[in-house]
Amino acid sequence: MKIIIIEDEKLSAEHLAGMLQMADKSIEIVKYLESVRDCIRTLNTDLACDLIFMDIHLADGNCFKIFDQIKIETPIIFTTAFDRYALDAFKQFSIDYLLKPISFNDVCASLEKYKKYHQHYVAVNYLQFNNHYKSRFIVRSGRIIDSIAVSDIHHFESRDSTTFLVNMNMKKFIIDYTLDELSKILPTKDFFRINRKVIVHIQAIQKINTYPNSRLLLRTINQNLDSQIVSRERVHEFKNWLNR
Repeated sequence: MKIIIIEDEKLSAEHLAGMLQMADKSIEIVKYLESVRDCIRTLNTDLACDLIFMDIHLADGNCFKIFDQIKIETPIIFTTAFDRYALDAFKQFSIDYLLKPISFNDVCASLEKYKKYHQHYVAVNYLQFNNHYKSRFIVRSGRIIDSIAVSDIHHFESRDSTTFLVNMNMKKFIIDYTLDELSKILPTKDFFRINRKVIVHIQAIQKINTYPNSRLLLRTINQNLDSQIVSRERVHEFKNWLNR
């Protein structure tokens, strides 16, 4: 695994590098950067890496100035002594947000998050390449059998062991799938399971509000969706999904 460390304190950068190589001997630190200016100049080239550890406060300013100048598509683990930048970090391609002083356990946990993300990314690309995602569902309404394209689906919901497909006009159809099964056959760029009961289409989401206990509240095209809360354990992945 190739990693770039962006940190303006040399001792902190070397300490982090040591913990990374203790956690995984295959890790190679390909570059150390210490300023916004260096990052813009270097990351705008074809320098290849798998993961970036990025300190928020750099020698010449806040790291978020970097994202105003260039687009970074490499996963990032942010490091900082302050917790007030968490929402700004989640707007980027972030895997984790570590508060200093960073421990070896913190580093190991973040690397594990990255590996899970990478495995998921590879699996999604395989499905997309082999066209294994469903593009439409056959539904029945009385004696009428119809076909609904995934682009016309507002959300799926589960109630009393029954799964419903709900179209953009909020008409419900019973389907013979569980939400777990749907999660494997729906295009992941368009659908996200926000909690145990609901999978929502990205086009149905209009606004996102913060909600108690570190959750999020979705405002959708049709406000009749009862379970519009992104559960706390899914918030991080949900933010990354929105930013893809």
